[in-house]
Amino acid sequence: MVNATPLPPTEYYATLPINLAGAGVILHDENQRILLVRPRYRTDTWEIPGGGLEHGEHPRQAAAREAREELGIDLTPGRLLAIDWVPAQDDGRPPLANFLFDAGETTQRWLEDNVHLAADELAEWQLVDAVQQERLLMPLLTRRLRHCTSALISGSTKYLLNGHTDAE
Repeated sequence: MVNATPLPPTEYYATLPINLAGAGVILHDENQRILLVRPRYRTDTWEIPGGGLEHGEHPRQAAAREAREELGIDLTPGRLLAIDWVPAQDDGRPPLANFLFDAGETTQRWLEDNVHLAADELAEWQLVDAVQQERLLMPLLTRRLRHCTSALISGSTKYLLNGHTDAE
């Protein structure tokens, strides 16, 4: 006979798989150029401002915190543009759910006057168009931002799997 005694909650939760969650902000100008940042800890790609959720943190709170920490700006993330589920990777990274929020329209001038990068984490920022995104980003992030731009224009929210919609 199988032991039907349930595990205490902490023991049960310890048996569950680990999944990561991240959140980011999409700051864009009137031409749909998107703000990217170049991390000091990576030499192979640029990224959008964002990062991992802290324990108990809501994705929108994390996006606002990351904008404050990385860019030195206080903002209230708006509409959810996309959720991207990235499966576990061959290098050992666990699955990741990434929440991307519209942080509003901006201008080059406003960014120059207000962005103060976390110098220990980020080297520089740029507003980039779709062609520049292809050059600066890993393919996953290029796909993700293409869908975020589409969501900005259409007013929709995209559900992605590794940067792809079900239709792709």
